[in-house]
Parts: sequence; structure tokens; C-alpha cells
Amino acid sequence: MSTVALAVTDGMLHFELSLAYEVFGVRPSGVAVPWYGLVLCGPGAVRTGRFRLEPDDGLDRLRRADTVIVPGWADVDVDPPADLVDAVRAAHEAGARVASLCTGAFVLAAAGLLDGKRATTHWAHTGDMAARYPRVEVDPDVLYVDNGSVLTSAGKAAAMDLCLHLVRMDYGSSIANTVARRLVVPPHRDGGQAQFVTTPVPAPDNHPLAELFPWVMERLDHPLTVEDLARQARMSSRNLSRHFRAVTGTTPLQWLLNQRIRHAQELLETTDDGIDAIAAATGMGTATTLRRHFNRTVGVPPDTYRRTFRSRTGPGRGESPRAGELVGDRGDVFRPVPA
Repeated sequence: MSTVALAVTDGMLHFELSLAYEVFGVRPSGVAVPWYGLVLCGPGAVRTGRFRLEPDDGLDRLRRADTVIVPGWADVDVDPPADLVDAVRAAHEAGARVASLCTGAFVLAAAGLLDGKRATTHWAHTGDMAARYPRVEVDPDVLYVDNGSVLTSAGKAAAMDLCLHLVRMDYGSSIANTVARRLVVPPHRDGGQAQFVTTPVPAPDNHPLAELFPWVMERLDHPLTVEDLARQARMSSRNLSRHFRAVTGTTPLQWLLNQRIRHAQELLETTDDGIDAIAAATGMGTATTLRRHFNRTVGVPPDTYRRTFRSRTGPGRGESPRAGELVGDRGDVFRPVPA
């Protein structure tokens, strides 16, 4: 039996903690192999959000575990406790496989376990991690990173992806799929964090582009150029680029592409329109162009995105699942993957 230790202390996020407990602490029915031995390790009674936890053992128990899981760290602006950092480092030095969920990567980085390695965390905090720990190669576009003995996941649901990945490595795809079916989640998701990152239009303000943004959003199906935008904003193309960089942090064409992609995401989620129709509605011209830009920006093809993010209230919902299908609590239908 492989021992999985959850490192718990004040300031952990309870969602990731509960998720890891569900995967490693509950053996799925019909699985005959010995399941993980799960132990909660902490300095004493701890608070995670609104919950109070009584650990099974102290943090020094981490050194005797086969796998150590560090859940999300709630406040990334605050350094994690030294005793937690030391215990995680000692566990890794003793031979444990160490995995962080979401912002738990900040604990691993503080312990020096990510130095010189590729790692990820929640997309909203990848910039903070890169700035604070310059020796870490932060990848903001993936769901998780496996460095062998050190693994990191992106935010929230990506923590489930990493946990299932660990089960898959330990027991194989068939059992990992069984766990996924019990939890009614996909056994494996394609793509990376880019498909979850929003690209909002800056709120109307007194900046020079305030009137331009809504004008563009109403004309995304038009083949707009930088010159078109500059003419509408009544400024030179050079001035336009300077203001765009100041307000949005990017170029006019990149911002326009992001808005086209975001509109395509909305149409994929809420309509039955074909790829050709969506390409026309978003100003992409052809399905080939849409697929190329969508895949490069979001990380998955449009069809894959539609299957994953289909709105509950969109067309096709309300249909009865066929034999062998499972329906999630948001109306998503998952088909069991053959062993």
C-alpha cells in the first residue's frame, strides 16, 4: 500500500484538500488492488476556510510518505509557514514524490523544489510566482507539469487532472478511468489553462479608447484593420498602438484577435452553429483560419472546446443520456472510456 500524506496547515484551501481526499482516500468500488493509505499531517488543529481539521499526525510524518500532496495556499502574498516548508523539503529529500495543487506550488517554490524546473500554478498567480521565484520556469499555459518526483497543477479543476494523473501512473488508465467515473469528471482533458483565462474588454473610462472598444465589439464579423481602428479613434496608427499598449497591455491586432476568439468561445458554448458560420461571425473568414488561431490561443480545437464547455442551457441539453453515460451536476454528459 502506497502512503499519500496531505500536508495541512492554517491557510490551506479546502476545495483542493477535499478533492485530494476524495481521490486518494476513497477506494472506488470494484477495484481489487490495495488502495492508498491516506494520512493528514499538520502542526495541530488547523483552519481551512470555515472548517476545522484534526490531523492524524504531525508534519514530520511527511518524511515517511510515498507521496506528499500540498493543497492550495490561500494567500500567495504571505510566505507559507517555515515548518511546513521545511517538512515538505525534508519529505522530498527522503524520497517522497511531492505534488502541489493550485497555489500549493508557492510552498514547493519556497522549499526550493522548483528551482531550475518547469512548473505551473493558477493562471491568476503565474506572474507573481515568476517574479518571486525567478529560478522557476513558470508555464502559465498547462493544466499540470510532471517533473517525476515533483509535480504542480494549475488552479482548482486542474488539481483533479493532476490527481488522476498520479492514479494513472500508479495503477494504470483503467483504474484512473474508474475513479473519474465515480467522481463524474473527464478522465483526461486536452489543452491548457488558456481555455479558462478570460480576456475582458476594459471597463469604459476616460481613456482615449473608451468609445472604440464597443464600436469594435459590434463589428467583430467585419475584416477590421489597424487603419480602420485608427480612423474610428481619430488618431494615427502609431498613436493607436501606443494607447492600446497602455490600456490593454498588447497590440491592436492581438487584442482584436483575442476578442474574436472569445466571441467564438461564446458561440461554441451557446449555439449549434457550425465552424464555418462561427468563423464568419467572428471575422475569421474561414474555418481553417478559425481552427488555427483557436488552437494556438486556447490550446484545443474548437470542437474539443465545444464538447467540454457546452452551456447547460444551450441547444442539446435536456436530452436523456444513453446507456452507460453519466450526467454531471451541471448537465455535462460523460461517456465512460473503455478500459
